[in-house]
Amino acid sequence: MAADVFDQLVALLNDAKAKFRVIEHEAEGRSEAISAIRGNRPDQAAKAMVLDVRGGGAGKRHVLAILPGNRKLDFTAVANLFEARKCGFASPDTAQELTGCVMGSVPPFSLNPALAIVVEEDLLGNDTLFFNAGRLDRSMELDTKDWLAVARPRIAKIAA
Repeated sequence: MAADVFDQLVALLNDAKAKFRVIEHEAEGRSEAISAIRGNRPDQAAKAMVLDVRGGGAGKRHVLAILPGNRKLDFTAVANLFEARKCGFASPDTAQELTGCVMGSVPPFSLNPALAIVVEEDLLGNDTLFFNAGRLDRSMELDTKDWLAVARPRIAKIAA
């Protein structure tokens, strides 16, 4: 399924006439290690995490949180943003079911309508973003403005 996500991303970005490049590398999913392999600063890496947001009026929902690779998530900020009582990581099985990707390869795009997307606003200070593209052995570098236009995330302060 992961190859399908990669192919979907390439098609989506080509259709949007986005400026991107594919980077092939050894399989790696850890933010710090993959940034070193790709040669980008960790704060340019778009780290994607699938979250469960629970409580409040809308019940349980899933959120794809996008952070700079060198930052940690503020779970309370995400819970407050979605007017929920709790926020935590989704189980690996749930995350894979929602994204079609193994942990560490999730791109900063929601290809599933059940997955809301929110980005830490500090990440948007970069001209380009680097991220694993649905596979542990493929990454992309993408113009940040093109990412915003295609992904259409909610923008907020969600990093600790």
